[in-house]
Amino acid sequence: MGTHRKTCEVVVVGGGPAGLTAAIALAAAGVATALVSRRPPAPDNRTTALLTGSVAALDALGVWNLAREHAAPLAAIRIVDDTARLIRAPEVLFRAEEIGLEAFGHNIENRHLVAALEARAAALAHLARFECGAARVAIGEDRVTIWLDNGEEIAAPLVVGADGRGSLCRAAAGIETETRSYPQAALTVNLAHARPHAGISTEFHTEAGPFTLVPLPGNRSSLVCVVEPLEAERLAGLDDATLAEETERRAHSILGRITVAAERGVFRLATETARAFAHSRVVLVGEAAHVMPPIGAQGLNLGLRDAATVAELVADAREDPGAPALLARYDRQRRLDVTSRTLAVDLLNRTLLSDVLPVQGARGFGLYLLDRIGPLRRAVMREGVMPLAAQPRLMRGELP
Repeated sequence: MGTHRKTCEVVVVGGGPAGLTAAIALAAAGVATALVSRRPPAPDNRTTALLTGSVAALDALGVWNLAREHAAPLAAIRIVDDTARLIRAPEVLFRAEEIGLEAFGHNIENRHLVAALEARAAALAHLARFECGAARVAIGEDRVTIWLDNGEEIAAPLVVGADGRGSLCRAAAGIETETRSYPQAALTVNLAHARPHAGISTEFHTEAGPFTLVPLPGNRSSLVCVVEPLEAERLAGLDDATLAEETERRAHSILGRITVAAERGVFRLATETARAFAHSRVVLVGEAAHVMPPIGAQGLNLGLRDAATVAELVADAREDPGAPALLARYDRQRRLDVTSRTLAVDLLNRTLLSDVLPVQGARGFGLYLLDRIGPLRRAVMREGVMPLAAQPRLMRGELP
């Protein structure tokens, strides 16, 4: 037993958006929480489309007022079939006002979101921050001990593993994952353009994958371009002017002249899902629990629902936050949400890649029905932004 050992009710390992949200939500509920995470070495210039439930959660936690000015509302989503195939789907426009919302959500650069979360975390009395990494995790019968890389130890009856794809917490709990790779990579880059986006996110469906332009404040947007890996690397290696021309061509000049930012990212597409979301006094949130392709704005929104769920369960059962019954409830509550979103994203992606005519026809017919049948379109929109199967109190704007 080390001389620098500390104890608390819950330790959150990982300081990305999902981990920060979990730590803030737990501390806001009066739970003595420790957050173990290094500061990021460089700002994350990727963006996240936060759906309306995620925005409501951040607002309730006192985070959104710190981030709002850096976010752009998503008033509408346009889907355009940009393939050259025999069977093409009709263009579909979904407007948030159809389901009584001003916006489906807001798009924000991750660096601004993380800055707002960190500022809020620093103001909470029940949250202690350790700006270092976790070196080792040991699970005992009634508590988990974490050895930090600065020589200190922290022990708690529950650990929230928010430490990403190579999760140390997940490995300590003996949780395995199921992985599926795709023959695709995503190029991400932010850009400025001559024409206003009018709050419309436009998704061009191509044979290689989606080419998606998502609004940012002003005449700016973020781009996620899904193509074959070699093509993603080629595009990332272009000079600014050439990449801007290529982007404008692929966007059919709907935003006018384009100027790209210098920072670019290339990410291979894959799904990875934990076989259990909780086990042995460890619950998993964010990419420690599930990794998804950047399609349909599902990844981080799932992570924030993870965070909201664990905070609610712990707030309702303070006697032993790491008890097996609580872990079982968490796993059960998150399983349907994560599984259904993973299957939906996988299905959409595979129908884009398929050269089989019946598959293309089914996809086109499905979009045709969404375009023509109002009640069906509205039901799909509501489920997309406010899933009935995963609505912890925080996603409704209520504190846990």
